[in-house]
Amino acid sequence: MELAIEEAQKAKLRGSVPIGAVIVRNNMLVSTAGNEVIKNSDPTAHAEILAIRRACFSLKSHIIDDCDIYVTLEPCAMCAQAISLARIRRLYFGAYDTKRGAVNRWVISRTEIIGGVSEIQCTKILQNFFSERRS
Repeated sequence: MELAIEEAQKAKLRGSVPIGAVIVRNNMLVSTAGNEVIKNSDPTAHAEILAIRRACFSLKSHIIDDCDIYVTLEPCAMCAQAISLARIRRLYFGAYDTKRGAVNRWVISRTEIIGGVSEIQCTKILQNFFSERRS
């Protein structure tokens, strides 16, 4: 999760919402990404989507069922579906998203879900970002 948090911090420096994602396979780093929605002018450039694209490219497969993804915020519906379609083995996420979080067994049927990993740290990054923007 520490690497995902680092990616979130990089996204913040780019002016994007600080969300980071990391994909690992057999404890080896496969891909990393931070939110690039603003940078790319692309509403689909969420950290999870970018990390999945990079992992699939690197592993030369659209199915990465032997991989785990670490994300600093509970995935939205788009990202949850992408995680499901890629058949990612495990999802670890930090902060819960009560507004847009879409992690549930109906969307992600094959993936093991572990929420609340480094939750306090992940939540503070987001709270600080939005607090600074309101100031």
